[in-house]
Amino acid sequence: MSAIAVRVGSLLAIAASLMAGCSNDDKNEEKPAVSPMGRTFISTGVEGRQIPGGGPMTLTFADGRISANSGCNTADGTVDLTDGILHVGTLASTLLACPDERSQADSWQDTVLTSLPKWRLDDSTLTLTGKETTVILLDKKIAQPNKPLTGTTWIVSALMTPNAQIRSQTLDDVKPTLNIAADGGVSGSAGCNRMTGHATASPTANGPDVTFRIGTTKMACAPEIMEVEQAVLKALDGKTSATIDAETLILRNTNGFGLTLRAA
Repeated sequence: MSAIAVRVGSLLAIAASLMAGCSNDDKNEEKPAVSPMGRTFISTGVEGRQIPGGGPMTLTFADGRISANSGCNTADGTVDLTDGILHVGTLASTLLACPDERSQADSWQDTVLTSLPKWRLDDSTLTLTGKETTVILLDKKIAQPNKPLTGTTWIVSALMTPNAQIRSQTLDDVKPTLNIAADGGVSGSAGCNRMTGHATASPTANGPDVTFRIGTTKMACAPEIMEVEQAVLKALDGKTSATIDAETLILRNTNGFGLTLRAA
């Protein structure tokens, strides 16, 4: 065999070996980790120091930011998930005064989030592993699936006006309710008087539009109760947009009024 033939054969063997190596490298290359961005998670377990007040911890990841609540105030800021480490920026927080052990929930949450915890996402389970605390969280869509609009008794927890969102002791005391039957029949309480009527739902890309036609009894109650009732009835006067998130229903009327309700 000539020297040229041997040399060509050797070069072909080397090339084949290099190609095989590249192919193996491609196969062994790790796929990028699935990101929790665009999802909300709720804690189902904690290893180490427990959440003061019982929590749960709720984490929402969206557009490079994180929103966190562990039973008291909600904190929001930037987040970087590089290399499987949770890096949070400066967090801005609401300033509610929380009773009992929940007053310590914010401090617990801040310690967990700023400890550079490792994160791992397995299907619907997100695990944060810090220096002293590990938090196991489940995708909210599984942990708290949306309640159905119809057949659920909804209790008004906040009133929306064109200029403000209102919570009050009177609202908590009278507990206005709304129930929409499968056939569209409406029943409930506006705060003082009983409501009856009909609701028609039309599906849209962002949730159903619901048009109400409501009638009430004609009792008179204390002025502060009647004020709540008038706000409820304005919100249920005609066309509204409905958004359901787990056990929370938000109705926004085209007239600027609205309601935040929770499932009973």
